[in-house]
Amino acid sequence: MNRYYSFIVQLLLICFFAVQLQAAPVPVLKSAAKRVTTASQKKQLQRKPGAKRTIAKKRRSIRKKNNGVAVIGSKKSLAKVKEKVTSQSTCISAVSDEIAKQITSKSVMIIDARTGRPIFAKAPDKPRQPASTIKVLTGIIAIKRLKDNEKVEVSPHAATMPRSKVYLNPRKEYKADDLINAVLLASANDASVALAEKIAGTEEDFASLMTLHARLLGAENTVCRTASGLTAQGQQTTARDLAEIFRHAMQDKEFAERMKQTKVSTSYGKLLRNHNRALWQVDGAMGGKTGYTSIARQTYVGQFKRGDDAIVLAIMGSETMWRDIRRLVDYGFEKKEQIRLAQLAQKKKTSEMR
Repeated sequence: MNRYYSFIVQLLLICFFAVQLQAAPVPVLKSAAKRVTTASQKKQLQRKPGAKRTIAKKRRSIRKKNNGVAVIGSKKSLAKVKEKVTSQSTCISAVSDEIAKQITSKSVMIIDARTGRPIFAKAPDKPRQPASTIKVLTGIIAIKRLKDNEKVEVSPHAATMPRSKVYLNPRKEYKADDLINAVLLASANDASVALAEKIAGTEEDFASLMTLHARLLGAENTVCRTASGLTAQGQQTTARDLAEIFRHAMQDKEFAERMKQTKVSTSYGKLLRNHNRALWQVDGAMGGKTGYTSIARQTYVGQFKRGDDAIVLAIMGSETMWRDIRRLVDYGFEKKEQIRLAQLAQKKKTSEMR
């Protein structure tokens, strides 16, 4: 009986505590309460008519405050930026196409003289016969390998080279200094071969040295077969290679000093005149090398400076070389300025977006 009453008392106590727990408020964390409130507010905002219009008005006011500067994350703003960039590049492309129609040169390369970055190109990697522009390699190698007063003999093979030439006498010896000037200014084929034989023993071996030197300067598509550039099977270069070779050559002070001379007298009394008419016809000309053969047609490579800017121009396969040079040099500096201004504008936009 006592056990029965004890069981009844325990059951009543359990029922009492159960009722108390149901009546007590459920404890809620403050952060959770905030989240619930925020979520409920959001739902209410979504239900309100015109809420979207209010958000759109706020976005427009932000754009006005920022003076129309594109806001990152806005699809319309990014689309406008892309549209402007596309229109600028299309404009530059149209000008490039126009200048390409105004010249007869089959291959063209214009690069920044300091950085080597391309400015304009037309078939720049098409292999062609270089003609006398390849004498840039002959001259720079001779400057590096020979002393000015070093004596150079003239072989019958060198003396019988076709024009252009300075008519070297095979019975005489000449100073290396005179022959280097004859090569770079007067484009002398006989002087080119005489220097080649002095340095490497044969013109063939010297041509291999020229090819190696071109590779070291980054000219991957240049193969030399002669020291003079006269047409030879397997010999080739490109406008891009010529520009890069000349850019590096002009960094040598002695080479650059020789290339800017319009005329010079040799130690044996001969006056050498520079074939590069750009020196007195084109503003900013610092030096250059001309070339011509019936197969290569007119070729040229040179460096020009205006203000703080300098460019290197190489052309191949031209029929109107001097006219092409004038147009391309003017265009090269104009486009270089356009690129500079575009880069400044882009930097300004980027900083404003941040």
